[in-house]
Amino acid sequence: MTGLRIREMTPADCDRVAEIRVRGWQHAYRGLIPQSYLDGLSVAADAERRRASLTRADGGVVNLVAEDAGGEVVGWACHGPYRDGEVLSADGELYALYVHPDHVGRGAGRALLAESATRCAAAGHGRLLLWVLKENVRARRFYERAGLRPDGAQEPFEVEGVAVPEVRYARPL
Repeated sequence: MTGLRIREMTPADCDRVAEIRVRGWQHAYRGLIPQSYLDGLSVAADAERRRASLTRADGGVVNLVAEDAGGEVVGWACHGPYRDGEVLSADGELYALYVHPDHVGRGAGRALLAESATRCAAAGHGRLLLWVLKENVRARRFYERAGLRPDGAQEPFEVEGVAVPEVRYARPL
């Protein structure tokens, strides 16, 4: 995608980022998470959570957006210190990366991942870690092409009584 720009998210981006996140879940997790849960996701509620998160940010969590050549926000990523339960570790974690379904495959995800990795390395983190749904083959291929590998850790995740386990991916920085 030519003309792509990565920048820090602002409160003005919250509505668009919420739309990207909700549409991303509904697109990427169809068949992996109960449809009733996906249908119940609210862009408005997610936007309010984004606004609240930005106002209480402590500087350790970084939200980035990808803008296309026309200035439209087409993707969002969030990273910070790795959360091992309630303890923050020396590693970095990609908490989220979503691209609007209409823009998947055009480079925004790669650019957001690369910028997050660069910023995690600059912050002194030794590794980049992330969690991905075990059955999300498309996302797992994306991360593997970027040099991340499953490290053997798995975590239970349940949505409306349905098990949707996650696997952890890692890459040295």
